[in-house]
Amino acid sequence: MRRLLNQAAQSAVKVKGSIFEVVFSRLLPRLGYKQAIWAIAHRLCRVLWLILHKGVRYEERGPAASAKSKRTRAARMIKELQKLGYRVVGGPLPAVARA
Repeated sequence: MRRLLNQAAQSAVKVKGSIFEVVFSRLLPRLGYKQAIWAIAHRLCRVLWLILHKGVRYEERGPAASAKSKRTRAARMIKELQKLGYRVVGGPLPAVARA
């Protein structure tokens, strides 16, 4: 099982636009290659468990979902700073147009 999860994680991080690629690139500098792969394997194991035991449908969340969460987080942080009395120049991040 361990080898299968490792191979699946290796493949999942190479798929362009997948959430696993995004998470892996975020973890890689902090953990190193081996531990980052194992973190992805652990995430895959949890996803597989949910699919098999609870019958949940898997929906791929790619970079578009993480870009949206970055925009909402930035807007929330700006509002919090303004609430504390700071003046924020620039405002919320604009939506990124995809070609």
